[in-house]
Amino acid sequence: MCCAAPAAELTVFAAASLSDALKEIGAAYAKQAGDRIIFNLGGSSTLARQIEQGAPADLFFSADEAGMDALEKQGLILKETRKSRLSNSLVIVVAADSRLRILSARDLAGKQVERIALADPQSVPAGIYSRKYLEKLKLWPAVARKVVPTENVRAALAAVEAGNVEAGMVYKTDAAISKRVRVVCEVKAEEGPPISYPMAVVKESGRIESAKRFLRYLDAGEAGRVFEKYGFVVRE
Repeated sequence: MCCAAPAAELTVFAAASLSDALKEIGAAYAKQAGDRIIFNLGGSSTLARQIEQGAPADLFFSADEAGMDALEKQGLILKETRKSRLSNSLVIVVAADSRLRILSARDLAGKQVERIALADPQSVPAGIYSRKYLEKLKLWPAVARKVVPTENVRAALAAVEAGNVEAGMVYKTDAAISKRVRVVCEVKAEEGPPISYPMAVVKESGRIESAKRFLRYLDAGEAGRVFEKYGFVVRE
């Protein structure tokens, strides 16, 4: 006789922008595999620092390559499990009932916009991507003083929803889940900075094989369809 492997409890550190898709994927996987998936969601840079400081994580799913690069250089992830799984794009949003007229990113520099919510442009991927795009357009000097930095991209979205700022730059996938904002400008993928979401198993995980199995599930078709449903671009 053989016995089924006991269910594992996996802790996944993941970018806040992945929240809705991962919760759906995690619930489906739990039913299928029996493992319990716990998500620690936040800004990727914060999560990477937590892993560096020894926080117990089994898998890291980042919104940029920089945080994963830092962990790999320190030998904190299993390099062979690393894969860039998703891409995304940026949009400019305003509150759903706003009468503000924004036709392009250049309008953010105008007098009609006094405050712009961005995930922290010094450390959080969504904010860094936004800053790079605005720098490319040579708008950053005019926009920087208006920026209201937030802890992560979902907090930037919330600031726009609440009317605390006139506009914000978030991922297209975040704007899609909110009925309280509207998209006034989309940044074409070829015009914006390349956005990449890598994932990898954390080397110090006490459940390496279980983490690898969940990683394979995240990399498979069923999870891919969920990511696409939420607006992500899936990389095969």
